[in-house]
Amino acid sequence: MKNIKLIVGVAAGVAAGALLGVLFAPESGRETRRKISKKSKDLTSDLNHQIEQKFDDLMKTLSSKFVRVKNDVEPRKAEKVEL
Repeated sequence: MKNIKLIVGVAAGVAAGALLGVLFAPESGRETRRKISKKSKDLTSDLNHQIEQKFDDLMKTLSSKFVRVKNDVEPRKAEKVEL
């Protein structure tokens, strides 16, 4: 949960910094809008990548725990059947 808050906080900070940097740059409105669009696409892509990475990590953890629990339960099931 702390990692998610950190990622969201960093993403918001990056977005705010990028937006302010672009808005205060001495360029035309068209160029500014283009830069904002590009930055938002880049930020979205980075955020999606981080979310996918965290999801993959979560699935690996859950999978390994599931296998461990299954391996612990199987011998106990066999013991009950034998009784």
